[in-house]
Amino acid sequence: MTKLKSILFVCNQNAVRSPMASALASKHSKRRVFVESSGLIAGALDPFSVSAMAEIGIDIADHNPKTLADVDITLFDLVITLTEESRDMITSKYPDVALEFWATPDPSDAEGNRDQVMDSYRLVRDHLETRIADRLQFEGA
Repeated sequence: MTKLKSILFVCNQNAVRSPMASALASKHSKRRVFVESSGLIAGALDPFSVSAMAEIGIDIADHNPKTLADVDITLFDLVITLTEESRDMITSKYPDVALEFWATPDPSDAEGNRDQVMDSYRLVRDHLETRIADRLQFEGA
């Protein structure tokens, strides 16, 4: 098996889950893997995502949301989709790409006070971090 050299994380808006995932993958790969993220559409970076990542010492405040049109998906060794919509679009448009689907809830759907909303973002962040650490350890990255 060849070692992963590049990963693309894709979600719907490149505003919450995929920026968190790409930053976590960069951290866990110790930057030995090129990591990028994009969305089906470009949203605006979610400030709760920025806060959740800052809590663990990762700054994503400068993240500039991208769409799939901004990246060449065929250049990545692995594409990890975080939503059903992104999985379905990529499998129909790019059937030959190496793809994994990691169903990840959208923390921006959370309701309640700020602490309750932040708990949803932390949960998604921690879930992604565990999944990414396990995946990269498996690869030897």
